Amino acid sequence: MTDRNLTVRVSRIERLTPEVAAYELVHPAGRPLPGYTAGAHIDVHLPGGFTRTYSLAQAPDGASPSRYRIGVKREPQGRGGSAALHDRVAQGDLLAIGSPRNTFPLAAQARHHLLLAGGIGLTPLLAMAQQLDRDGGDFTLCVYARSRAHLAFAPELAALGARVRLHFDDRQAPEKIDLRALLGPPAPRPGAHLYLCGPAGFMQASLDAAAHWPQGCVHLEYFAPPQTTVDVEDRPFVLRLAGRGIEVSVAAEQSAVDALHDLGIEVPTSCAQGVCGTCVVRWTGGDPEHRDHCLSATERRSRVALCCVRAKSGLLEIAL
Repeated sequence: MTDRNLTVRVSRIERLTPEVAAYELVHPAGRPLPGYTAGAHIDVHLPGGFTRTYSLAQAPDGASPSRYRIGVKREPQGRGGSAALHDRVAQGDLLAIGSPRNTFPLAAQARHHLLLAGGIGLTPLLAMAQQLDRDGGDFTLCVYARSRAHLAFAPELAALGARVRLHFDDRQAPEKIDLRALLGPPAPRPGAHLYLCGPAGFMQASLDAAAHWPQGCVHLEYFAPPQTTVDVEDRPFVLRLAGRGIEVSVAAEQSAVDALHDLGIEVPTSCAQGVCGTCVVRWTGGDPEHRDHCLSATERRSRVALCCVRAKSGLLEIAL
């Protein structure tokens, strides 16, 4: 099981803020790239052996887009991926990337889309807003940034007009948006769906303010797993591969991905934290203990993220 990689050329690098740069990626021979939908992301293979997942920060320019665009914030305290991209990748360089995947799509049934972006969490939501703007969809995009100097993609936001609201931490009202006033009771308008992407504190504050929203109407994409104070015991379990007719023992200190790797069975991974959805597969038996932050309650009925799933019953069968 392997992900389909393709080679792209970095055609342009644009500094958007002191910390954020946009990278435009094209096919080296000028051919169209694989299509995608707003909210999708790609895995980018970086110098130093890093693989990181970045959202595509613009709506596709047709069924076979001519370019991808990602926005990347340099994280000084990160795991090294953003630093490798900022410091070691130049215009004209070739990079290997994975095909686009979308675990954060627009809800087809929604009548109004409320998009809340914290910092660089704007990237997938900007693509969504652009797509809705093209399609005549009803949406509001609220962007939270530290200051105007830290606002990425300012021209693209301006092009969306009055449906964009900006919040700056260093300003006074009216350049602030109160989350509880925006999301709090009374109940949201009928048919409204909420989309959240941003750092952990922003995500938790938004979820707290939207606690009364109906289940299935709130959609999330995390940068990293939210911190928890709950200790969870890791127990060994057996992973049954339905398509191969074999069983694999997964030790308490192992992930299912690691156990499969030891047998020579490679599973595509990126974040290894249950956030990006790269390693998601269908499950067909057993009682999974989901620990991911990329699958909805509905998706968990049929899918698991192999990098972090465990088995409540001691056995988990997957379609692999």
